[in-house]
Amino acid sequence: MNNTKQKIDSQSIANHLTPAYPTHPGEIVKDEIEYRGISQRKLAEQMGLTYSVLNEILNGRRAMTEKTALLFEAALGLDAEPLMRLQLKYNMQATRTDETFMERLAKVRKVAAIL
Repeated sequence: MNNTKQKIDSQSIANHLTPAYPTHPGEIVKDEIEYRGISQRKLAEQMGLTYSVLNEILNGRRAMTEKTALLFEAALGLDAEPLMRLQLKYNMQATRTDETFMERLAKVRKVAAIL
């Protein structure tokens, strides 16, 4: 049996794929609370949030903030930092699909290239 380790190529295509749609961190938290059988109303009350704010986060209609990430960490034991990284990735991918903003970026790059 060959026990040699293969070196992982960090430049491989798989390491640079963009998901078809961005994953909002609320989706992850929603899956977790459903798995645990926790009521959204009860969790919102425990975290000191209104039900509507919690529901909007869980359904990807409201961004997760540093404070809400820390509240999820305290209430559910989920690390806040990976949730915030996921929110950043979500924001970046969503922004890159904003055609108006991308046109604006193209104009800025064109002007910057001249400078």
